[in-house]
Amino acid sequence: MRNTARWAAALGLTAAAVCGPLTGAAVAAPGAAPSSLYAPSALVLTTGHGDDAATATPERAVTLTCAPTASGTHPAAARACAELRGVGGEPDALKPAGDVMCAKVHDPVVVTVQGVWQGKRVSYEHGFGNACVKDAVGGGLFAF
Repeated sequence: MRNTARWAAALGLTAAAVCGPLTGAAVAAPGAAPSSLYAPSALVLTTGHGDDAATATPERAVTLTCAPTASGTHPAAARACAELRGVGGEPDALKPAGDVMCAKVHDPVVVTVQGVWQGKRVSYEHGFGNACVKDAVGGGLFAF
């Protein structure tokens, strides 16, 4: 139960920090001109050890904004945005690197991606057998 509360608190606080500025556009007067030429792309990525986000121990959370430029607390924001653009903002479409060899050690890691990609809601959760498998699939996106 404590892990669930920690995940909820971490996700809630980071989502408020990232998506808070996006709410201003939602309450703008009808017919108002858009304030930007770019559709909003603001995401919160989390990682932790466990089988799923509800029971995992949270370890890190980062923010990622990809429009108009790559920014946020993600350590490789430009690479992560490029990877997301390459799969149309669908983390499920990421493929594992073919040249990575991982030990078959069961130490589950879960990753979540929540937010908005080019104006479309994103909600992604995926469990990996261990951190090596996560890094092989996520490349720069999950490297935080």
